[in-house]
Amino acid sequence: MKIKFRIFLILPLMFLLSAVLDAADFSLITNQYAEAGNQDTGESKFNEYRMDILPSFSFLFGDMGDFTLSAKISFGQLDEFFWTPELQRTEFSWRWGSMGFRAGRMNYADPLGFIAAGLFDGVQFEYNSRAGIFSAGVWYTGLLYKKTAYIIMKPEEQTAFNVPVDLADLDTYFASRRLLASLDWEHLSVAQLLHLNAAITAQVDLSDSEEKYNSQYVTLKAIIPIKSFTFELGGSFETTETEKENVTVGFAGDLGIFWKLPSGFNSRLSLTGSFSSGETRSIMKNFVPLTNKFYGDILKLKFMGVTILGMSYSALFVPSFGIAFNASHFVRNDLVTYTGYPLNPEKKDTYGIFLGTEFFAQLVWSPFSDLQINLEGGIFFPSLGNAAPDEKPRWRADLLAVLALY
Repeated sequence: MKIKFRIFLILPLMFLLSAVLDAADFSLITNQYAEAGNQDTGESKFNEYRMDILPSFSFLFGDMGDFTLSAKISFGQLDEFFWTPELQRTEFSWRWGSMGFRAGRMNYADPLGFIAAGLFDGVQFEYNSRAGIFSAGVWYTGLLYKKTAYIIMKPEEQTAFNVPVDLADLDTYFASRRLLASLDWEHLSVAQLLHLNAAITAQVDLSDSEEKYNSQYVTLKAIIPIKSFTFELGGSFETTETEKENVTVGFAGDLGIFWKLPSGFNSRLSLTGSFSSGETRSIMKNFVPLTNKFYGDILKLKFMGVTILGMSYSALFVPSFGIAFNASHFVRNDLVTYTGYPLNPEKKDTYGIFLGTEFFAQLVWSPFSDLQINLEGGIFFPSLGNAAPDEKPRWRADLLAVLALY
């Protein structure tokens, strides 16, 4: 317990180090966030207020290395008052010639962002050649903050995730213990036609549970720019081994068409589609990612057994002001995997596959270089589907103010 608690002692050290190291670049950012809506319970109310304090500093080791240390301390009201410290990106990197090395808490994402995306503790090596950029990394998840890591692959991990955080018992703070390893390859211009990105990824269950859940993934993504259009296509195959089942297979895919509009300001129209396999009677099962990225700004469902069709428009009229609009339609790929809202267990026999449509808008205004204000909100309509058309809509609105103090 004492060893685990030492990670929080790093937070005040950043202020001391920034005063001692002349070469350090220090910054301090604060966020103010407020949210209202009924997307969780169906009851309209003020849901959350949160203030984040994000100190960070970095310094260089000559022309080859650098070190970055950042953290976040959150205070707020969510049902009751809370405060949470979190060590964020804490990374040492070194580069010599065509090779590079990173160690610490770093950002990593697979080519599609379907499997793993976020901060992880570990090491990564990189080699840049004419054949592309090759990288290999190994990371551990057991020291991450569970509410931002979202490492949920088994029912017992969901149960542990739902336990309120008690800093006197750090077992309630940390994410599930898993090992992530990945071999990645990226080529920015194959035959000067397309951008390719591929990865072989594996995760190993390090928990004390007798029911282990290990999985492997093969991912490929292609980006094809044609004049003012960009086409993106990708897919990921998963194989899984558990104690109760033989090897099963899952699949997830992504397709996007992006059009840079011929306007006098930066604007883009996008059409996207995402698919993930669900429960079937064959060898094909749920596609289960390591990190649970939630889809939909209101519905926020897990990417298992669903298809999501989206259309969005974004525009940056001037550097200080921009808007974005998005519409998403959600479809169940089977009648078993997804069981959340708007489905009603009492009307199970009437379920259809079309869950409904969500509309969401965002406004971003930066009146000064060190201040940004985000206002966003939206609504989800079950009536635009046939799974539960009589259910009431859900909505959410929130305000975020970001201030850079120095």
